[in-house]
This record gives sequence, C-alpha cells and structure tokens, in this order.
Amino acid sequence: MANDKPTFLTPEGKQKLESELEWLINTRRPEVAERIRQAKEEGDLRENAEYDDAKREQGFLEGRIKELEYLLKNAQLITSTGGSVVSLGSTVTIVEDGYEEEETYTVVGATEADPRAGRISNESPLGKTLIGKKKGTKVKVDTPGGLATFKILKVQ
Repeated sequence: MANDKPTFLTPEGKQKLESELEWLINTRRPEVAERIRQAKEEGDLRENAEYDDAKREQGFLEGRIKELEYLLKNAQLITSTGGSVVSLGSTVTIVEDGYEEEETYTVVGATEADPRAGRISNESPLGKTLIGKKKGTKVKVDTPGGLATFKILKVQ
C-alpha cells in the first residue's frame, strides 16, 4: 500500500515487537500446528472441539504475526531529541493547574502507549497538545473530565 501509516517506535519498543514476532513464529506456530496434527489423529473433525479450538487459535496467531510484520515493516524509530521542544521520544514533566503533583510522561507512538507506565501516545489528546510546545508553556487539553490546563515544567 502506498499510504502505509508509519509505526513510531522507540528502539526498545521495536525490540519488544521483534521478540514477540520471533516467539510467535518459532515457538507458538509449531505448538499450534502440533495441536492440530494431534486433533486430526483423533478422528472425525466435524465433532472435534480440540481441532476447532486449535484452528481458531491458529487464525488468531497468524493474524497477530501479520500485524507485527506490518508494524515492523512500517517502523520509524524515534529517539529523544533532548531539545527544549516536545517531540516524539521526549520525556515531559507537567503539572495540572490547581494540583501540586507533577506527572512525567514519555511521548511515544500509539503502538507503545501505556499511560499507567508513563508512556502516552502522540495521538492522544494530551500527547497531541504537547507536541511542539516548550518548557514553561501552558496548554489546555480536552480530557474525559473536561478541559484541563497543564504547565510544562521540563522537557528531556
């Protein structure tokens, strides 16, 4: 496809996807194939729940393999620029107006986003708003709880 969307990944995120793909191809695929082979030996496939289950698992497995291959084929590595402007790969410390507790996030691509682990997507409302902003800037973000204002304290 000519308009394949890039997959923004940190080097660690790319390694994690490559490891998962390798495990699925070299370990899970042969295990599922063996389950199917054993289920076939049990006889009538029309009434064989183990065969049906193994074939269903094979379908999910092959779908995940294709997804990982697509993501990795379109991978665009991101690294922290260390500059004063928020970009993909930046680690940003912010504080919400009216609160004292600082929050620190790394802006990553959607594939690696995990807000609980401090990794927000560049496509999320907060990530999208932070991109291109500098330390000291106040930004307004439309959150599920309403409009919130954050001050950028630090950009790494």
